[in-house]
Formats: sequence, structure tokens, C-alpha cells
Amino acid sequence: VQLQASGGGLVQAGGSLRLSCAASGRAFSSYTMGWFRQAPGRERDFVAAISWTGGVTYYSDSVKGRFTISRDNAKNTMYLQMNSLKPEDTAVYYCAGQLGGRYDVARSYGYWGQGTEVTVSS
Repeated sequence: VQLQASGGGLVQAGGSLRLSCAASGRAFSSYTMGWFRQAPGRERDFVAAISWTGGVTYYSDSVKGRFTISRDNAKNTMYLQMNSLKPEDTAVYYCAGQLGGRYDVARSYGYWGQGTEVTVSS
């Protein structure tokens, strides 16, 4: 599966953005999907993940209650709605797909999009 993330941009603190991850190729609906982010000088951190049915979601503590992950398997697309953004949310956001393994560990994911940059100004 090929993944392409979009929707990043510059937003003021307290604002919102919605990221999209469009998938092409086979069997998108079979993959657990996740969002990770990487700030300059830091490792790639887990943000959120969603099961292949969309029925189960997971969030890091830092975004819980502010971000919402969802997917539309009919459109081969995953989303990340980000509300109440903070300057510390500034990072490049990556979407990823996997068929098994821990949902919060980057090395469990075999498919990655190119990343979309989010900048939150204070």
C-alpha cells in the first residue's frame, strides 16, 4: 500500500487542523493505521492508531482528548482531527500502516507516507 499524508500547515495555538492520509494499492481496510510525529532533533513518536475496522482507537497521553483519529475504508483514507493545538504539537506528521505488532511502536509499521508539516505558533 502507498500512503500520502496531507493537510499540514501553520496554525495559531488553540486552532485546529485535519490531516488526511490517502492510500492506494491493495487492502487498505486490512491494515491497522497510525499517525506518528517527529519534531526536530527528536525521535518519531506515536500519536494515534486505529484498528482495521475503525472500531478501536488508541492515543498517546499528550494528545488524548484533543485529537481524533478516524478512517473511511470506502475512500481508502484515514484522518487525524487536531483541536486545541499547542506549540509542542509542532512536528512533521507521518501516517503509517501495519498488519501486526504493537500499535504504538514505529518499527511495527511497514508502510509510511512522506509526512506533512504542522507548525503551531504561540
